[in-house]
Amino acid sequence: MARANRHYIPGQVWHITHRCHKKEFLLKFARDRRRWLHWLFEAKKRFGLQILNYAVTSNHVHLLVVDTKPEVVAKSIQLIAGRTAQEFNQRKNRKGAFWEDRYHATAIERNEHLVRCLVYIDLNMVRAGVVTHPAEWEMNGYNETPDRYAIIDRHSLLEACGFPDYGSFAEQHRKWVEDALKKGMNREGHWTESIAVGSSAFITDTQRKMGCSAKGRKLEEQVDGASFLREDAEPYHAHFTGKSEVLSPGNAFFWDDYDVVPVG
Repeated sequence: MARANRHYIPGQVWHITHRCHKKEFLLKFARDRRRWLHWLFEAKKRFGLQILNYAVTSNHVHLLVVDTKPEVVAKSIQLIAGRTAQEFNQRKNRKGAFWEDRYHATAIERNEHLVRCLVYIDLNMVRAGVVTHPAEWEMNGYNETPDRYAIIDRHSLLEACGFPDYGSFAEQHRKWVEDALKKGMNREGHWTESIAVGSSAFITDTQRKMGCSAKGRKLEEQVDGASFLREDAEPYHAHFTGKSEVLSPGNAFFWDDYDVVPVG
């Protein structure tokens, strides 16, 4: 299967997920998760990556970002994934793939769907049964403090969610999380497996902007009113292993399309 070109849609919010190779727990130690966060912060400095939320778990990561310029997202993922893998393999004297060959990007509409996706990322480790509240998991945007080393772009976050100041957003954010905890956290695959999630009008517009890559995909309605552009899973050949896996292909991108940016 040929390499996909990542879709660049100015101002679009993308929910990005990237898994460790064969779903191995290669990020199980806090030291390695902190290195991933270090390179995430570095991508923000180098490329101007606009980050709205994130979570790093023991075997995969979540990112909520805004598309600002061509190749910013792709180059950022390449830097973060490449450096994290290099450092881990060197320290462990390990060879072989650290990440799945591709990361997945889902377009999210800027309204209540963005809020739901934000909270979905916050509650990742709660759904996994590791913690009972996102405040108990250090490696996510929910616990970030507003200092000079903050990863989240608060101005972009407020603009995307429609809040005038961070105090009012933070208060509402806590309520969203508490409400979600009360309702229960079933896994909702459309946030990580679809091409786009939002209103039917947003889905249609996203299909148009993405062109032929979105043709033939199915628009489906959910019980809560959210629409999403469904992808069909298909086998693909991973460069690193020679083993066929099953992946939703329509919006999955190779993380190593660019050379690793030298340190310094």
